[in-house]
Amino acid sequence: MFEPNQFTDIMFLAAILVLAVTIVCCLIRVIRGPRFTDRIVATNMIGTMTIMVVCLLSVYFDESFLVDIAIIYAMLSFIAVVVLCRLVMTRRRVHEMEEKARRQKEEEQQ
Repeated sequence: MFEPNQFTDIMFLAAILVLAVTIVCCLIRVIRGPRFTDRIVATNMIGTMTIMVVCLLSVYFDESFLVDIAIIYAMLSFIAVVVLCRLVMTRRRVHEMEEKARRQKEEEQQ
């Protein structure tokens, strides 16, 4: 189906290298932040680019099972982002409730 030649080898290698560099840049954003939402978006981008690398490898090696792996990884990445967002929202609500209780306690003491 797909006959690799020197040009396509170079293009696949270049595409995978560009994706690897952007994955490293996103990893730096995950580590540095500054906000938690930046970290979530960077994590989602890493997952998306990993899926792209797996799809490129699937075409290059002519292995259809890699597409199945990419689809499963996409579902897992989506679930991970949803769970992280839910965690952030729950944490924020708890923090707001604690802050509200602290303010009420301070007002009662005055």
